[in-house]
This record gives sequence, C-alpha cells and structure tokens, in this order.
Amino acid sequence: MRDSIFSAVFGALSNEMRLATTANNLANVNTTGYKKDECAFHDTFMRFAHDYLVDEKTYIRGEKLFPESDLVARARLSKQYTDISQGSLQQTGNPLDLAISGEGFFKAQVGDEAQLTRAGNFTLDTNGVLVTAQGYPVLVGGGPVSIPPNSKVTVDPSGQISADGEIVGTIDVVTVDNVRELEKMGQNFFRIKEGSDAAEIPAPDNVTVEQGYLEKSNVEVVTEMVNMIETQRAFQAYQKIITSTDQIDRRLIMTLGRAT
Repeated sequence: MRDSIFSAVFGALSNEMRLATTANNLANVNTTGYKKDECAFHDTFMRFAHDYLVDEKTYIRGEKLFPESDLVARARLSKQYTDISQGSLQQTGNPLDLAISGEGFFKAQVGDEAQLTRAGNFTLDTNGVLVTAQGYPVLVGGGPVSIPPNSKVTVDPSGQISADGEIVGTIDVVTVDNVRELEKMGQNFFRIKEGSDAAEIPAPDNVTVEQGYLEKSNVEVVTEMVNMIETQRAFQAYQKIITSTDQIDRRLIMTLGRAT
C-alpha cells in the first residue's frame, strides 16, 4: 500500500476530530460561561535510517557517504485545549446572576470535590442554599451559604454577599497558575488534571464580580462556521487522495498480473 494512503488516513481522522470539536462549540454557543475547545496540529516526521547518521568525515573522503536527509510528514492532532478567554457580559437584572470580569472561576461542591466554573446563573434551593444551575452548592468562604427567604441580595465587586444589608459571606473566586492544565468535567465545570503541577491561586486584584450579569459563551459563530467548512473541504480532499491511490494500486496490480 502506498504511503499516500496512510498520510491521507491520518489527515482524514484528524479532521474528523476537528469537525466534532467545532460542532460541539456551535452546539454550546448559547451556554452560559461556556469555553470553546481548539485543536492544534503538528507534523509527525518519519525519518529514514540514514537521517540518524553523522555527517561524512571530510578527512577520509570528499564525497558524502549518504544522500541528503529525507523526511515524510504526516499531519496529526497534537492536542486539544480549551480557550479560557473572556466572553461578553449580558445584563439580566437577576440579583442571583453573577459574572466574573477577568481571570477567575467560581467554586462549587460537585460530589466529593470542589470544581470550577465560569457559569454564574445561580439560584436558591428549597433550603435557601445558593446553588448552581445543576443544583450544586456554591462555595462561599469554603462552604455552602444559606440566604434568608425574601431578603434583598446584593453582591459587591469583591464577591461579598449581603442579605438585607447583613453580610453572609464572600464567594470563593480563584484561578489556576496554569489554565492549560484544566480539564472539562461536563456540565460546564473544570478541575485541575490529575498529576498536574498546577495549583489554585487567589484571583488577581483586578478581577470583579458583576451582579445582575451573565457571561456569554466565547464561541464566535462566524469563525466556527468557517472552520467547519474548511474542515469538510480538507476531509473531502483526503478522501479523494485515498480513492485515487487505491485506483492506481488496482491498475498496477492488474497490469503486472497480465504481464506475468
């Protein structure tokens, strides 16, 4: 089988993954606080044996012992990462809708661990506990917080919550010293990858909590649509390479078979 088929298969599979990523971004364009995923590509080089040999020894002979190095590149996905850039803020007027302006995350108790999120569409459960849209307690001072019923809730830029003028706690707003070490856990939550050296750190001083606002998704529809069209065209091109190479191989086999 020709090397061109292998290269085309690698390229087609890479673009299939890229298309799935783009489709998922578009599906979450209206998801509060959603952060889009991106794909990075690199060339995987296959080296011939003589590429690893040292240069010819000119004091022995003047001519090169081996031909010039040849490299065969096959495009592969190197990694998939999340773009944590800020989305635009949309005013809602709901006092329990909160948005972070700047680099930071809210914390919520999801099962046995605390996870991070940018989605601030909070509500109160039947016990008056501040919870996320999925029902997980929002961490305020390291634990859940209860807000008296029918009270007027205000949240200042530092995240301090007051109910009818009485302070009930300050929302935990943190960031990570290396946001590339975050992994998505579903339901718009993140956590630091297991085994990573990254750690939570306090949010910068310029980070503020905006009451009555929600952060929109950072997905740009036009950009994602262009990426989808580009990926589909690339996938079709790789399909043609596979088909053309297969046809050449078939003709070669038939010609050699008749010759013998």
